[in-house]
Amino acid sequence: MSAVTTQSATEPTAATDAVKGAARPGLAGAASLPKLVLASASPRRLALLQQIGIEPDALLPADIDETPRKSESPRELARRLARAKLEVARDAARRNDTLRDAYLISADTVVAVGRRVLPKAERLDEAADCLRLLSGRPHRVYTAVCILSPKDRQRERLVEARVRFKRLSSREIEGYLGSGEWRGKAGGYAIQGLAGAFVIKLVGSQSAVVGLPLYETMSLLEGEGFPVRRGWGAPA
Repeated sequence: MSAVTTQSATEPTAATDAVKGAARPGLAGAASLPKLVLASASPRRLALLQQIGIEPDALLPADIDETPRKSESPRELARRLARAKLEVARDAARRNDTLRDAYLISADTVVAVGRRVLPKAERLDEAADCLRLLSGRPHRVYTAVCILSPKDRQRERLVEARVRFKRLSSREIEGYLGSGEWRGKAGGYAIQGLAGAFVIKLVGSQSAVVGLPLYETMSLLEGEGFPVRRGWGAPA
């Protein structure tokens, strides 16, 4: 698996010689294949792309203000933040000779109860408040994904999933808080981890809840000519 370079999209001059060509093991002529940049530092989004055989050539996390605007709906927030991340990453990539012609992917995930947007919990009390609010009730997860082609064609999708938690006991909440899995997660939980045991109903894409809707991402990339199956290997 090729190395992935991480650099801040707010520091484009930090472009590194470690970013290699888009070569993939076992693929003839791989040096001429298009490159792909993930505008995120999220290990979950990276792992999801790798799950479907797509290995980014670089990571360009964008440091943006994620504060919701007054009267902004959760779905509008997800779209706006995904677009903003893409714009910051685009500016950095286009100033980088190595990444100028790369495809870009950005995404943002918002967890909401009604119109109330839950934070990406960084403090114990934030995570505890989220879990108590989500206990025994449904909530929605909105993930927006944006794609930018080397020809500057931008496409996007918004994916909505509905999730319902069981009623959580104080012991369950305390146990989950003790795990530390909630840190930095929208809504204070990670469905792919221990909190999966809290979910009694999921309608929609689980990968979208994790942070990147795989079907939609793959469809957008393929629609713009990116060889999405290049890492799958030759058929037997």
